[in-house]
Amino acid sequence: MKPDQLENLIRGNRSYRRFNQEIVIDTATLRELVNLARLSPSSANRQPLKYLLVNKPDQNAEVFSALGWAGYLRDWDGPQEGERPAAYILVLVDMEISKTAQYDAGIALQSMMLGARARGLGGCIFGSVRRSQLREAFAIPQRYDILLVLALGEPAEDVEIDPLGPDGDIKYWRDEEEVHHVPKRSLEEIVLRCDE
Repeated sequence: MKPDQLENLIRGNRSYRRFNQEIVIDTATLRELVNLARLSPSSANRQPLKYLLVNKPDQNAEVFSALGWAGYLRDWDGPQEGERPAAYILVLVDMEISKTAQYDAGIALQSMMLGARARGLGGCIFGSVRRSQLREAFAIPQRYDILLVLALGEPAEDVEIDPLGPDGDIKYWRDEEEVHHVPKRSLEEIVLRCDE
């Protein structure tokens, strides 16, 4: 892969929150995405992450109801029927292997998100999750801690990266055309030192 292809893949790898719900994501595709996570680096090579794959309408509805959608968009309760994710991957940590896995989860989720984007899909990672609801709904044993949820589908919205404004506000927002805007700090701001 050429560097510009990788940059384009990463630019297209946004947090999508509206999808073409009728586009089905089959279990084989979900397994392919989890395989990318499996092949990714793991702290001390412990590999404590486990995954629960969800792509049936009734189960999707259960996961959807357990998520907090777009905290910066105060007047939006999340996608309407027809715009909801077609599938989810629940990311769990096996507490018998490791008590912490936040680094592993970040790496694994980025691998799955990039894999989804390469397949024309998009996703959104959720930390705002009603974990007890999911534990009960899917009979998840106590040895597994629910870390995050990855929502997946074919994107049904445009997401643009904008330069951070002069006020320094990092909150994402939507314009009158419903384009989702994500302010990003400049490279000059985040590179603290570069000795040449």
